[in-house]
Parts: sequence; C-alpha cells; structure tokens
Amino acid sequence: YGPSSVEESLLGRHAAAEDPVVGRSLERAAQSGTDELVAALDVLRGELTAQRLPLTTPGVEEDRRTLALAVDQLDDYLLPRLRARSAPLLVVVGGSTGAGKSTLVNSVLGEKVTVPGVLRPTTRSPVLVHHPLDVRWFSTDRILPGLARVTGTVDHTDSPSAHRSVRLVASEVLPQGLALLDAPDVDSVVVENRELAAQLLGAADLWLFVTTAARYADAVPWDLLHEAARRRAQVALVLDRVDPGAEAVGADLHRLASENGLGHAPIFLVPEAHLVDGLLPETAVGEISRWLTALGGDAGARSAVIDATRDGVVDDLVRRATELAGAVDVQHEADGYLRAAVDAAYEDARRTVLAATSDGTMLRGEVLSRWQDFVGTGEFFRAVEQKVGSVRDAISGFFRGKGRKVPEVEEAITHGLESVVLDAAEEAAERSYRAWRADPSGAALLDGLDLSRASGTLRTRVAEEIRGWQADVLALVSEQAAAKRGTARALSFGLNGLGVSLMVLVFASTGGITGAEIGIAGGTAVLAQKLLEAVFGDDAVRRLTRTAQDRLSARVGAVLDGEARRFTSQLDALGTGEATGAPLRAAAEEVRRAARR
Repeated sequence: YGPSSVEESLLGRHAAAEDPVVGRSLERAAQSGTDELVAALDVLRGELTAQRLPLTTPGVEEDRRTLALAVDQLDDYLLPRLRARSAPLLVVVGGSTGAGKSTLVNSVLGEKVTVPGVLRPTTRSPVLVHHPLDVRWFSTDRILPGLARVTGTVDHTDSPSAHRSVRLVASEVLPQGLALLDAPDVDSVVVENRELAAQLLGAADLWLFVTTAARYADAVPWDLLHEAARRRAQVALVLDRVDPGAEAVGADLHRLASENGLGHAPIFLVPEAHLVDGLLPETAVGEISRWLTALGGDAGARSAVIDATRDGVVDDLVRRATELAGAVDVQHEADGYLRAAVDAAYEDARRTVLAATSDGTMLRGEVLSRWQDFVGTGEFFRAVEQKVGSVRDAISGFFRGKGRKVPEVEEAITHGLESVVLDAAEEAAERSYRAWRADPSGAALLDGLDLSRASGTLRTRVAEEIRGWQADVLALVSEQAAAKRGTARALSFGLNGLGVSLMVLVFASTGGITGAEIGIAGGTAVLAQKLLEAVFGDDAVRRLTRTAQDRLSARVGAVLDGEARRFTSQLDALGTGEATGAPLRAAAEEVRRAARR
C-alpha cells in the first residue's frame, strides 16, 4: 500500500511539456467545452429542481433521495468546480463514529485545528483547514452554498444552527492549493450529522476515508464507499488504530475495497499509539503527511484528481437524471390512473342519470301521479287525438283551467330528478374513494379530506340546476310559441303546461315506454307528444326535445364535474398530470453530449 501505488493512482506525472502554442489552443478549446458543459448543467439543474415527486409511487422515497443528491452534486461540487477549475483541491476527511478523524487531521498538520469529540455523537460544525492565501476560495459560497461560514475558536456548540455552518481555519502547514475538511460521522445517530457528512463527501475532490481495525467492515460506511465507487470518486482509505501484529487487516480491507469497486484506492495503516498533547506521533502519520504534501505541491497531480472526480460525477449525474426521468414518468402514470378512476366513476354516474331521465324511469311514482292529475282522464287524451285545427281552442282552455296543477307537476319532477342525481353522485364518490384508498398514491392524498361521500352543498347545487333546466325548457317553449303567430296568442296562459309536457316527453325520448307500460303510465309520453305536436308540429317537437335533453345533460354534467373536481383538484395542485420525464431525459442527454465534446 506504499507511495508507489499512491503515485500511480492519484499523482501521475506529465511526461513532457506541451508546445506553448498548442497548449494555449487546447486551453481555449477546453474552456469553450467547459462553458458548454456548464450551460447544459444549468438547464439540467432547472429540470431537476422543478421535480417534486409528490405521489407515493413504488420506490419514491429512494427517488426523492436521488433527486436531492443530484441537486447537491450540482450545487456543492460540480458547478462550483467547473466555474473555478483552479480552486484548491478539497480533501474531505470522513468516516465512522470514533474512527479518529479529528485526531488524524490535527496529527497530520502537527497542530490542533479541530477538536476531537469526547461524547458521541458530537454535534459540531465541520472544520475546513486551508492555506491562508486560499481563504477567499472558501469564505464565499463558491462551495457548499447552504452552509454559513464561521471563523475563530473551534467548539462543540449544540445550537440549532451548528450543523449548518462550516468553520474556516487557516494553517501555513498545508500547501497552497490543498484544503482539508473534517466532516461529521457518516453513521452518526443524529440524522442532521449523517446528512451533512454525505453532503460534504459529495462536495469533495478527494475522499480521505477513515475507519478502524475494529470497525472497517461495518455496513454503513461501505454503503457510502460503494456509492463513491459508482460515481468514480477519488478515494484514499485510512485504517486507524491497528494493533501490532494485526497488519493483516490491511489486506482484508484491500479485499473489501476491490469487491466494492475501489481496488485502486491507496490504503494507509495508522498503528495504535499513545497521544502526545492530543496528537499521534509523526511516525504514525508520516506517510499520510508526505502523500498530502506531494499531492498539494504538484499542480498536475491535483488536476488529475479533480478531472477524474469531475468526470465521474458528470457520468453519475447523467445516470441519476435518467433514472429520475423514469420516476417522473411513473408519477405521471399514477396521476393518470387516479384520474381515470374518478372519470370512470363519474361518467357512469352521468350515464345513470341520463338513462333514468330518458327511459321512462322518471314517469312513475309521484311524477306520474301529478301528471295524471294535470291531464285528467282519458277523455282529454281522446280529444287530443282529434284534428289539430279543431282542438287548439280546447287545449288553450284546458291549460287555462288546469294551470293551478302545473306547479305540482314541476315540483314532482324536481324531487324525482334530485333523487336520481344525488344517488348517482353519492355512488360515484364512494367508487372514487375506494379506488384511491386502494392505491398508495391515492390513499396519501385522501388523508385529512372528507371525500368518501358527496359534497355537503350538492343538494343545493342540484336543486339550482334543476330549476335552471326547467327555466330553459319554459324558454324553449316560449320561443317556439312566439314563432307561431296565432298560437302564441292562443296559448298565452298555457306555456307552463306546454313546458311540463316537454319535460315529460324528454323523460321518454329514447323510445319511451311501450306495451304494457303505456297502460300503466296512462299514455303519459304519448299524450305529451301528441299535445305538443298539435301545437307546434312534428319537426318542431323533435327539435325541442333534443335541445331540452341536451340542456339537461349539460347541467347534470356540470354538477357531476364539480363533484369529480374534489378529487382531481388534489392532483391538479401537484402538477403530476402535466409533468413527464421527457424534458429531464433530454437535459441529461445534452449534458452527456457536452461532457463528451
């Protein structure tokens, strides 16, 4: 695990100097390519931040985590690094609880710049150590823009904002162009510490990952290291507190590293040793110190590390974005499924109402009774069958005499229609609720909402629409009567009766009731039809019936659409019906092409 392998893996030398003219040309081309890549990444970031993945689809928690990590990769590392390629190389020191990260950093530097935790888990701001001349690279929000900058004495504050800041410490021991960041424990029991540790490692040009001979095989650190290998992050491993004679654990750590895609990562062994003034002896950390010094002093080696990590992050980001595009498509499909369930329930309700108002169902019960009271006995029915010219006076007189019965028929129609619409809406609400409750995405949206029943204002809305339809029918009859010059005067007192007759005809307009049912209903529909034809003629009656039926369908549809929107508005607010993964997928592909160029 010695310096030769370290140099091969991280420090590589440039064999020969480039021709100055060629070098400048390549530099300009590289800058142009970088600008193009940054522009593509900005577009990709906009697409990523536009996603919310709000529906509870399979695997959505992992998808949301991937989304957050992708944005963090862009904000904390990739965009800052591409916009400032000459910025110091950032080495993040991470690892398990009690691994000795802070002690290692202090010992490598030969001075106490960060305080090791005595109580576990420690809650403190991470410490970034830099050369004094590099302070401006880190005092701004060039990297880790979400963290405040703090300077001064290092402490273990427990204030709520402690873990959302980074403490800057200048040290002349570090070479210019290299910075060390002491991160919180990756396996801390404090969630904020774990999240911050992962964020800091994501912002690193190089990981210096510290573990111990007793805990090097723990699962949590290897989950992070496996992720680092997947995005080709540059990693060096430190095995701390190795007892004399136990050096074989280094070989086992190398085996684990190889199995997790980190076979080329350099490994440093730090023996168990007594601390002197809180520091490990120089012999224990000398190899790490020399390696860091060599890395910091070689611009070519630093560039090689930065380029390798950058390229790995770009590829990993494209992979994540492509996966997230699929997750957005799944959200879109879930939205479509939930909408389809509601649409089907309320479309069935619409068909139920329209069937009941056109197949004779309404011509029974109270409506039939009030209609028969209105038209009287079969004597009037026989009179209507006479020639139209000879009965118009009789019809006019009939309506003037029977006018007091019209409100009773209209009221019966109102009650009958209300019952049909309310029952259908109630059934549609129950069906929609059951469908959503059976789906994880829908069930989450139902929490805190009372959608298992029709809305409390439905009865009032239905009554208003029925009265509106009855007014529509009366207006149609009035307009038709006005077009019949003499008839308009003759029926000036009978328009309401004609309107009721048209309503009755609508209720049987798709074939009506025939056979034995005609006898049961007392010729209800036939009587209404003949009465209207005697006044307006066949063609006019057919036209009036179709128009009245369309008006009823529109008003019923408006009521049921309003009820359905109680469900679909929950989806509208999320925007999952409009969003697809196509724009995100296209942005990721453009990043891939720009990176290749």
